[in-house]
Amino acid sequence: MQTASFAELGLSAKVQAAIQAAGYTQPTPIQVQAIPVAVTGRDVLGIAQTGTGKTAGFVLPMLARLETGRARARMPRSLILAPTRELAAQVAQSFEKYGVNHKLTLALLIGGVSFDDQDRKLDRGVDVLIATPGRLLDHFQRGKLLLTGVEILVIDEADRMLDMGFIPDIERICRLLPTRRQTLFFSATMPPEIQRLVDSFLKDPARIEVARPATVVGTITQRFRYCPSTEDWQKREVLRELIKSENVRNAIIFCNRKRDVAILLKSLLKHGFNAGALHGDMDQMSRMATLDAFREGRITLLAASDVAARGLDIPDVSHVFNFDVPWQSDDYVHRIGRTGRAGKEGNSLTIVTPDDFKLLKDIERMLGAPVTWIGDPPSAEDIASGSKRRRGRGGRGGRASSGGREPRARNGRGEARPHNGHAHAAHEAPAGERPRRERTGRERSEPRRTEAAASEPPRQARSERQAPRPAAKPERHERQPAKSAKAQRQPWEPRPPRQPDRNREQRGPATVGLGDHVPAFLKKTTRTAQR
Repeated sequence: MQTASFAELGLSAKVQAAIQAAGYTQPTPIQVQAIPVAVTGRDVLGIAQTGTGKTAGFVLPMLARLETGRARARMPRSLILAPTRELAAQVAQSFEKYGVNHKLTLALLIGGVSFDDQDRKLDRGVDVLIATPGRLLDHFQRGKLLLTGVEILVIDEADRMLDMGFIPDIERICRLLPTRRQTLFFSATMPPEIQRLVDSFLKDPARIEVARPATVVGTITQRFRYCPSTEDWQKREVLRELIKSENVRNAIIFCNRKRDVAILLKSLLKHGFNAGALHGDMDQMSRMATLDAFREGRITLLAASDVAARGLDIPDVSHVFNFDVPWQSDDYVHRIGRTGRAGKEGNSLTIVTPDDFKLLKDIERMLGAPVTWIGDPPSAEDIASGSKRRRGRGGRGGRASSGGREPRARNGRGEARPHNGHAHAAHEAPAGERPRRERTGRERSEPRRTEAAASEPPRQARSERQAPRPAAKPERHERQPAKSAKAQRQPWEPRPPRQPDRNREQRGPATVGLGDHVPAFLKKTTRTAQR
């Protein structure tokens, strides 16, 4: 049951006064559940998305607990880790707003700021240290920071840390902290890697899970476009048509996977669009440069993944394109919520393939109404075939990957083949027009056959493909067919009988000894000495 006011959450008088001055009267569900537990000093595992008020859910109890005590030089009393400097700066603003009645010192350790300025703040002692993992470890390795005095640790956006590759840094930082501490851990999702982190560094945490209310702003015009093909290169053609048909001032294009973000960016740039990308593999400097260019209008289109775009504050976005239908209906609300802010008109357009009908039904159920289509909607036969395709996944003719995506070509070791420019260009043209080296899928995964193999009957060729074959380069098979045939013999097979030499009859009988030529010294007679 939700508490009516902040006065019942166990906060101090100073914190309550700051909340009233900020104009807040009623706490959010996650604040109602997290604040009373955090004030007592118990570990908290909060599962909540951006926009639920989770930042105040850990800032307010931290202020109440840090009212007593004093920080020492280079030994912060509390530590907050955020994946990006934008999120770290937002947390710092929350501390300044709610800590107006406190005399707590704060330091922000992020990239793009001089080390000297940050060192001076650490030397004076800080009560609250907000940092990104990389910059924090930089200061620690330089001997400018001690973490043995940390009483409270906050890890915000943990799943985004995972997407950006910060989990090893988080594990190292946690091992540098004292074991007797309070840990407040927040994440929007709980993949296995995050659960392992929780099991390792949290002690009997209170699990608090709050779902973000699925509401769509009324100023957003939502439309859907059906693409009969599931091929990504055809989806990119549909996307380009939508962009050209709309009056796009700027737009964010969402993909379900970060690897698809990079492929989509290459396609947009190839076709002359002013585009940039935002995904978890980017370093902080490239990320900030891309965001600044998008905010300033130097980049019109921004391809992004869900986790990489979380927490962004871009107030004026005219369009949102869903290149992939999101796997969760809540993610759909979060995506299109990037447009139509502050009472302005916004537009969202979603591309739907035959593999996406189940996800589409979830969105319609969440919206409470059928979606609006651009052009011809899918027929009943299309919907039925799409359902059969999804039921057939994992079998001989079905798709094995989730989310309706085409499975990636793999090499002989079962590893995913990396993307390259040739593979990307191959998706942009029909199979008959692609160069040999740009073929994808099964064409690219099989070695090129020699002319002799191509002339064999189909039944024999099929049996040879089924037989186990040692790995070898196709080029060597073409240049040295004799060695290729020899290499195909398995160790347990007997060696074939030696074939007779056809040229032996033409050469005549074999030469015995020295033949007709005898050296002169052998023709001389030798005398033996008599005794």
